[in-house]
Amino acid sequence: MTTEPAAAAAQATVYGYPRQGPNRELKKAIEGYWKGRVDADTLRTTAADLRRTNWQQLTEAGIHEVPTGDFSYYDHVLDTTVMVGAIPERHRAAVELDALDGYFAMARGTQEVAPLEMTKWFDSNYHYLVPELGPDTVFTTDSTKQVAELKEALALGLAARPVLVGPVTYLLLAKPGPGVPADFDPLTLLDRLLPVYAEVLADLRAGGAEWVQLDEPALVQDRTPAELNATTRAYRDLGTLTDRPKLLIASYFDRLGDALPVLAKAPVEGLALDFTESAAANLDALAAVGGLPGKRLVAGVVNGRNVWVNDLTKSLSTLGTLLGLADQVDVAASCSLLHVPLDAAAERDIEPQILRWLAFARQKTSEIVTLAKGLAQGTDTIAAELAANRADLASRSGSGLTSDPAVRARATAVTDADARRSQPYTERTTAQRAHLGLPPLPTTTIGSFPQTAELRTARADLRARRIDTAGYEERIRTEIQEVISFQEKTGLDVFVHGEPERNDMVQYFAEQLTGYLATQHGWVQSYGTRYVRPPILAGDISRPEPMTVRWTTYAQSLTSRPVKGMLTGPVTMLAWSFVRDDQPLGDTARQVALALRDEVNDLETAGTSVIQVDEPALRETLPLRAADRPAYLSWATESFRLTTSGVRPDTQIHTHMCYAEFGDIVQAIDDLDADVISLEAARSHMQVARELAAHGYPREAGPGVYDIHSPRVPSTAEAAALLRKGLEAIPAERLWVNPDCGLKTRGWPETKASLENLVAAARTVRGELPSA
Repeated sequence: MTTEPAAAAAQATVYGYPRQGPNRELKKAIEGYWKGRVDADTLRTTAADLRRTNWQQLTEAGIHEVPTGDFSYYDHVLDTTVMVGAIPERHRAAVELDALDGYFAMARGTQEVAPLEMTKWFDSNYHYLVPELGPDTVFTTDSTKQVAELKEALALGLAARPVLVGPVTYLLLAKPGPGVPADFDPLTLLDRLLPVYAEVLADLRAGGAEWVQLDEPALVQDRTPAELNATTRAYRDLGTLTDRPKLLIASYFDRLGDALPVLAKAPVEGLALDFTESAAANLDALAAVGGLPGKRLVAGVVNGRNVWVNDLTKSLSTLGTLLGLADQVDVAASCSLLHVPLDAAAERDIEPQILRWLAFARQKTSEIVTLAKGLAQGTDTIAAELAANRADLASRSGSGLTSDPAVRARATAVTDADARRSQPYTERTTAQRAHLGLPPLPTTTIGSFPQTAELRTARADLRARRIDTAGYEERIRTEIQEVISFQEKTGLDVFVHGEPERNDMVQYFAEQLTGYLATQHGWVQSYGTRYVRPPILAGDISRPEPMTVRWTTYAQSLTSRPVKGMLTGPVTMLAWSFVRDDQPLGDTARQVALALRDEVNDLETAGTSVIQVDEPALRETLPLRAADRPAYLSWATESFRLTTSGVRPDTQIHTHMCYAEFGDIVQAIDDLDADVISLEAARSHMQVARELAAHGYPREAGPGVYDIHSPRVPSTAEAAALLRKGLEAIPAERLWVNPDCGLKTRGWPETKASLENLVAAARTVRGELPSA
């Protein structure tokens, strides 16, 4: 079939692009700056070079309009906080003294000042820094960064579109600052914020912007009539400004729902909508409101969050339908390409045929350009690309990698009883306390200890065959000995082996399970300078042999204290991977759960009496729309219980979650039926402990008293104060003492000092208990 050319030439664009560079140059420059090895000018030069390289690559690939302003040293929401002058009072002096150091102080904190709270960007694994606002917040305009980066792109002769976090989303992402009543609604500050956005838009227009993109992803969530009315007011006010560029309002990650007619009627020149599978309802909804006559539509038909090649024929069909709904239809990814790795062509260890199934940021850019060309000039002009794409899709669907009959038969045979412990918690806890003999307020860590340069070098040496397996394993044994010895001296109650052999909490397991693909260069930003390489879940999952038993058993042989077995849970194994898109997620989760169940049972058989199955992504993967959540939570909690329910009553099952909003999944946390849960709580001042108490959570919990995502060393008094707050919500017999998260990214000096203070705080507060 031949598609006729579009009446108006479709353009290709993207909303954002990976920031790190092909070799993570930005990460290295920023961390060098923090350590004093790189000066500010060198850091700025590195950043400018990366921006220029990104824009030139996009332009050479055929992108008509490049994004600016999406590049960030740490986080684009923090950049917005700086742009609107919403600097917390505790950081103001640092920002005024040095803008760059003050920026990083807000992101990471200092020994004297706590950082901003961090949480997940919608249902992605990207973390943003939460704005802190209150009734006394005064917004001021600082568009320096946004204008400067626009001018950099224009100086290269490029068509450029600045990208900003929209005012409604910014306020909906914010929280009441310290000392502000918890019921304060940041959206009440909208009328105070809009004049600042008006000034930024005027500055960008003066700087040469024809279009500005305002991202409003918060509008794909369920929104109240008041929030929709605020959106109407925001874009009425901004849309009727006389001194502004054209406005493109962008949404992504899900369907717009009730917000679509609000934005369709707004006096703006364009909308950008997600039309991938999770947001397919946008197509019918857009037709139902009469389309966008007189406006530009940017159609996100290439999935910006996954790595599988696009079905070009299907996308062209969607684009063809959209042609009748707007004056101009342009082509884009569904969201910023920040969420995928940079270039699949850099992978050398993936079989070439399988590599053709994958599309990272550069390949997605090519797909966007191909689709725009086909839409503008007709499908005859892209006949070769369409034929190759059909062959790649057929190769994947027919591959033996994607289907294992034995795995599927085992998953089908699962019964409800397989996902239930043999005794209820009230009986298990008695057996566990007798077996473990722990004191009140038991202390532990989450799992990992610092990944030193020596450990990373040892792994690199093993890969490069500079050392043999025996030499590498001797290094791991030495590290485990040191970690156990430190925990003995510090006085922790439940130990971990420190995970020195693990590169990443998901990748380590993925490399040992069938059905997964690992990358060498597939880095994706998680937060700040923390980059991960999500594995690719390509086929049916099974566990050929034990993955953790050997090192856990070795660590236990070095101490009489219990050593936790450490696993990553099935939901997180999906959430922090690029999942297959050819079967329901629940089916994949069940396969992973059964593989992990085998590991849990083997750990118990080997003598491990405490087993932690981490699920930090349970909240992250929660669907953005409430109507979609029950089905997700049903398979998510079942998969955790399927992993953990094959053990004896006296084996204690822990889980861990971090850096998310937990209030709306407390029932799901309860449904996991874990004996102990540890959660991030330090930056949010024990909010989660209060949420657990309000729910009547009946099991044991360890809300964190040490924020590991900051280089600060919390004092004994600080940790004790947080612990006392925890005791206001959770009784001492059910309260654990632990950090917020694993310690892999921290250095040994701060880790030692912080854990020593944590144990001292636990002893202090333990001595204050009535029974002490």
